[in-house]
Amino acid sequence: MTRVDVAVQGLRKSFGDTLALDGIDLEIRSGELFGFLGPDGAGKTTLLRILATLMRPDEGTARVLDRDVVRDMWELRRLVGYMPGRFSLYPDLTVEENLRFFATAFGTTVEKQYEVIAPIYRQIEPFKTRRAGALSGGMKQKLALSCALVHRPEILLLDEPTTGVDAVSRREFWDLLADMRAGGLTIVVSTPYMDEADRCDRVALVQRGRTLAIDPPGEIVARYPLPLLAVKGGDRPGLLRELRDFPHVHSAFPFGETLHYADNRTGGDPAGIAGELTAYLTKRGLPEAVVVPETPGIEDAFMLLMVTADGPDLAGGAA
Repeated sequence: MTRVDVAVQGLRKSFGDTLALDGIDLEIRSGELFGFLGPDGAGKTTLLRILATLMRPDEGTARVLDRDVVRDMWELRRLVGYMPGRFSLYPDLTVEENLRFFATAFGTTVEKQYEVIAPIYRQIEPFKTRRAGALSGGMKQKLALSCALVHRPEILLLDEPTTGVDAVSRREFWDLLADMRAGGLTIVVSTPYMDEADRCDRVALVQRGRTLAIDPPGEIVARYPLPLLAVKGGDRPGLLRELRDFPHVHSAFPFGETLHYADNRTGGDPAGIAGELTAYLTKRGLPEAVVVPETPGIEDAFMLLMVTADGPDLAGGAA
C-alpha cells in the first residue's frame, strides 16, 4: 500500500471576510509530483503555507509525513523543504553565503549535503561569489531550490516556482523536478500555468478555496464531455459577443490567438457544429470567422468546471 505523505481534511482559512480555503480534502502519495493549479487568489499559497507549518488553519486538519502541521510543527520543519513564491533569500549575500546560511540553520553543511544539491547547484556554482540580488530569474530559482534542499528534506513544497522566469528556465526547472521525483522525493508544486499540468502525476484544480477536481491531468481532460471548437477571425471582441449569444453556447472564452467555444449539446458532432456556427457568424456580419473542431486541454476542463455549478462529469474521484 502506497504511503500517504500529505492528508488534508476539512481545511478552512479566512483572512477577515475573505475565505481563502473552503473545506479542502485531499491526499498526496509518497513519491508523487503533485500540482495545485489555479489562478491568483485561488488559495494555493495559503494551502502550501499551512502544509509548511508557516500558517495555522482555522478549521480542519493537515498531516504531512504523518505529523500534524500544528502540534508537530517544529519536528516537521526539519523534514520539509519549502520554496516560497516570492524570492526570499538575502539579496546582499552571495550565492555561496546564502547556501551556507541555510545549511547552518538546519545544523548541517554544504559539504555534507553536496551530493543532494549537486545536480542543481553545479549549474550556478561558477557564480557562487555573485550577490543573489544580481542573479537572473532562472539562477535565483535554482539557488532557492538548492537552499530548500540543502538539509535533505523528505518532501518539497514549491509555491509558484516558475512565475516570472523565461520559458527555457521553466522547462529546465521542471526537468530538475522530474529527476528528483524519479529519485523518490515527494514534490508538491503550485502554479498558475495550466500547460505545466502535464508534468505532474496528479493535479488539483483549485478555485476560490475549493478543489474542482483531483486526478491525473489526462484523466481530467478525457472526461471533457462537450463539443469544442476554436474560432478566429478579424473582429475578436465581436466574435466573442456573438459566440456567447449563440443559442447552444455553454461557454466561450479567449485562448491565445483563438477563442474556444464549447457547445452545450453533449455528444454533438464537432464538424457539424462548426458548419452551423460558421453560418451563424456569417449571418451576424462576421464572414471572415474560421471555425474548426478543437481537442480539449486542461484549460478547457478548468473553465468548464468553473462555469458548471456542480461539474459531476469532470470532478471524478477525490484524492
